[in-house]
Amino acid sequence: MKHIFIINPYAGKRDQTSRIYGMADHLRDEHGLECACMLTDRPGGAMDMARKLAETGEELRIYACGGDGTIHEVANGIAGFPNAAMSCIPTGTGNDFLKNFGEDAAKFADADNLWDGDVFPLDLIDCNGKLCLTIACNGIDARIADSVHQYSGTPLLSGRGSYLASVAMNFLFRPIGRRWKVWLDDEVLEDDYALVSMCNGRYYGGGSMPVPEARMDDGVLHTVLIKNVSKATFARLFAPYSAGEYRTLPQNLIRVSTAKTVRIQSETELVTCLDGECFRGHEVVMTLSDKRLNFFSPKGCSPNATAR
Repeated sequence: MKHIFIINPYAGKRDQTSRIYGMADHLRDEHGLECACMLTDRPGGAMDMARKLAETGEELRIYACGGDGTIHEVANGIAGFPNAAMSCIPTGTGNDFLKNFGEDAAKFADADNLWDGDVFPLDLIDCNGKLCLTIACNGIDARIADSVHQYSGTPLLSGRGSYLASVAMNFLFRPIGRRWKVWLDDEVLEDDYALVSMCNGRYYGGGSMPVPEARMDDGVLHTVLIKNVSKATFARLFAPYSAGEYRTLPQNLIRVSTAKTVRIQSETELVTCLDGECFRGHEVVMTLSDKRLNFFSPKGCSPNATAR
C-alpha cells in the first residue's frame, strides 16, 4: 500500500510543506511505509493528482494536506474508487470538515495518528455533477463564502473572523434574498429565498452549524430553506441559525426537508458553494451521490461526534 501526501503549499497563513515532508519521512523510517509527497500548483490540481493515482488500481491512502478546498478536490478525485481511501492533515484557515469529529479533530494534525486508522464510507452530495462532502449552499451563505477569500489573507483575521467580515459586507451592501423556483422531489415552491442549503455534514462558514442532526454516513441529506427576510431580521436570526437552533426560529421563515432531490432555478445569477468552492449559474440539482468516499481517521474517531 502506498501513502501519498497531496500538499497545497498555499493553504493557510504559512507554508507547512516541510512539516508534511517530515511526517512522511517519519512514517517511512518508523513504520516501513512506502510514502511520497506531491505538491499542487493550481486550482483543481489536487483532484487531478488524486484521480490519476486512483486510476492506477493500486491500494492507496491519500492525505489531503490543506484546507476544506483541498479535501474537496481529493474527495472528487477518488470517490467511487474501491482501492483508494483518503484522510486529511489540516493546514488551511477554516477546516470546517474536521469540526464534524469534535474534540478528536486535533488528532488529524499528526500523520502518525492516521496511517493505520480504520476506513469507513462517507456519503456525498451530487450537485450538477460535482461532489460535495459537507454542505452545498445556495444564496447568501454561498455569496458570503465566495467573498470570504477577500479577507482570509488578512493577518489579524482567523478563519471565523474572515467569515464574519464577509457576513458584514454582504449584509450591509447587498440584498439578502432572490426569487427562485425550488423543487423538493415533486413538490414545487416559488418564493423569495435567502438561502437553500443541502447538508451532509454539519459545519461551514468557519463553524456555523445549520442542521445539527445531519450525519455523514446515514444516506439522508437535510436541506434547509430560509425565506427572504429584512436585514434587521437577518441580524437577529443569524446567531441561533449558526448555533444549530433552527427549531427556535419562526416556522413561517424556515423549513428543513429530507427530500432526495432538490432543484433550484433562478432568472438572476445563482451562487453555489460546495465545501467552500464556488461556482455560478442559473440552475442547480442536488441529490445523494451514488458514489461514496472511503475515508480513514485516527482510531475511535467518528464523523458524527458532534451530531445531536
